[in-house]
Amino acid sequence: MPRFLFWNLNKREIPGFVHNLARQEDADVLILAECRIPPAQLLEQLNADSSDYHYAPGNCGHLVFFTRFNARFLTPLFESHRISIRRLQLPARQPILVAAAHLPSKLNYSDADQVFESVHLAAMIDEVERREGHQRTILLGDLNMNPFESGMVAARGGLHAVMDRRVAARLTRTVQKQKYKFFYNPMWSHLGDSGNSGGTFYFENGEPVCYFWNIFDQVLLRPDLLDGFAHEHVRILTEVHGYSLLEDDGRPDKTMASDHLPVLLELNF
Repeated sequence: MPRFLFWNLNKREIPGFVHNLARQEDADVLILAECRIPPAQLLEQLNADSSDYHYAPGNCGHLVFFTRFNARFLTPLFESHRISIRRLQLPARQPILVAAAHLPSKLNYSDADQVFESVHLAAMIDEVERREGHQRTILLGDLNMNPFESGMVAARGGLHAVMDRRVAARLTRTVQKQKYKFFYNPMWSHLGDSGNSGGTFYFENGEPVCYFWNIFDQVLLRPDLLDGFAHEHVRILTEVHGYSLLEDDGRPDKTMASDHLPVLLELNF
């Protein structure tokens, strides 16, 4: 069952952590955001034990891809500064689309700005799906929004990502006489005390509204892929080879690793 691993490194040069995590989780596709490590250096580190990984080049400034498959199987179809949408074509399997994104931070963008970024991302995915003739799509990345925010759940231009796979299985919803496709978002279930962390990113301030834990790093799936997916196939990772990615207070250890926790997806397709 192919495994997809996403991690925002927060510009930390931690190739050892990346190597250990990729090997620990048997990651077949590794997607990194805010990665300052040169691809050649990271590739050397990933292959320190055995020559399994390949660099899958692209033109997205915010994301880098490595894969244990032949890099030719992971073909870029659309790329911008923050978005990469690729066709993953494995032998004897139907092709799927692997979309990855690192959307702008709340530090620089308002809620309204983030909605417009979601509109653009959703439109690009929709366009590539039309060209490819199918909707077997996964989306991974640091979307810098929680699952419940407007850009994530809105139908008219947003990602239309719902928490209930039975709802997503309806394929579309009609709003103002126009049909909109669903994404299924399993990350809702990871908010709060359900696992070893309350989310993927912790932020505390003195403002009246503070969530403390956020799930900015997410995995979304189109309904056409749900037959090969189970709830336990998405995990927020908190440990690498016995080393905790969390501080003693349970927050991400951004001194030794990153302020974001990695997310792993297993999918049978």
